Amino acid sequence: MPFPDELAPVEVVGYRQDWPLEFERVAGMLTAALGDLPVAIDHVGSTSVRGLAAKDCIDVQVRVRSIDEARADALFSAIGFRCRPEPWNRVEVSGGIQCAKLVFAPPAGARRCNVHLRESGGPNARFALLFRDYLRAEESVRGAWGAFKQRLAASAPDLADYGQIKARATEVLMAGAERWAADTGWTVP
Repeated sequence: MPFPDELAPVEVVGYRQDWPLEFERVAGMLTAALGDLPVAIDHVGSTSVRGLAAKDCIDVQVRVRSIDEARADALFSAIGFRCRPEPWNRVEVSGGIQCAKLVFAPPAGARRCNVHLRESGGPNARFALLFRDYLRAEESVRGAWGAFKQRLAASAPDLADYGQIKARATEVLMAGAERWAADTGWTVP
């Protein structure tokens, strides 16, 4: 759930050309602050897909060797990031496997983003990259997904409702992504 300074109805907007640059700014700040913690820092989620409508919130994936919650919390807290406390921001199921994760929100008033800390070899890290690469590669799927999200935001502007409905639709989308990955030989970059 959002922190009080983040409360707003869900709004899905057309693709913005500045999202990749805004990701680079956030990634640069994280690179400087996190030292040797990251294995990789990836732009993921809908803002990472050129031409895709999205919420104006940059999703960043920080891949790490293993999740050390105390160390991560200390490093992120030092730059004002807040660990999201909800259970679904600490564990997710991907490919039928329960995976640890942490999600951090930016300091109050900073550029909206979610920073997802995941283990580098985990299926949830793979999932985020496959989602991105599939939508980048498949124009018709990208268009349909963006239109779906815009209709959903218009009919379910509450973040919790929006998220619950979108999660079910994402399962369908990712079944197609898995077929695409098998057909193309896609692997984690």
